[in-house]
Amino acid sequence: MMFFFGKSKFKSINVNEVDSISGNINLIDVREPDEYKRGHLPKAKNIPMNSIIENSIKYLDKNKEYHIICQSGMRSKRTCNELYKKGFNVVNVEGGTGSYKGKLIK
Repeated sequence: MMFFFGKSKFKSINVNEVDSISGNINLIDVREPDEYKRGHLPKAKNIPMNSIIENSIKYLDKNKEYHIICQSGMRSKRTCNELYKKGFNVVNVEGGTGSYKGKLIK
């Protein structure tokens, strides 16, 4: 007997692909502020996971695409799942800042 687990309905990219995306992307780092201050991707804006999930209408526009990142990819995936269910266009950044090969901003 085979079991199939549902595939995510939102897109995912590897963290090291972020720099190659042309144009201005909306990159949101969902880690806590103290984690963000220790180092984040150059384009990232910090909105902690609980804040963005609970107040998504305050922070996001359903007509825009958002790339969601965290430390390892777990919180970003959870955040993407919740935001996708609310109708937002989200992309999970797999690997997170912990796997980023570029220079982090402090």
